Amino acid sequence: MSIAIYILVMAGVTYLIRMLPFTFFTQKIESKFLRRFLFYVPYAVLSAMTFPAVFHATGNTVSSAVGTAAALILAYLDLPLIAVAAAASASAFVTGLFI
Repeated sequence: MSIAIYILVMAGVTYLIRMLPFTFFTQKIESKFLRRFLFYVPYAVLSAMTFPAVFHATGNTVSSAVGTAAALILAYLDLPLIAVAAAASASAFVTGLFI
């Protein structure tokens, strides 16, 4: 029974988070600064949630850092996402074997 209550509360909170901006912002936001700020909010939040988890994923900070560095370099070189993910995972794995 308590799990159903938890699910209902989470559904209500999720609904409120998505509904409140529509009720408060009925007109187009004219401020260029505010529009640019709001444009980057999803990317910043996703990064803030993901980046710390990257360094705890392998249980070894060094192998995580090597995998992250490999991913950043390959992504900067515009390689496909599957290649970046595979190379980052492989480099973290190989580093973990030697550390």
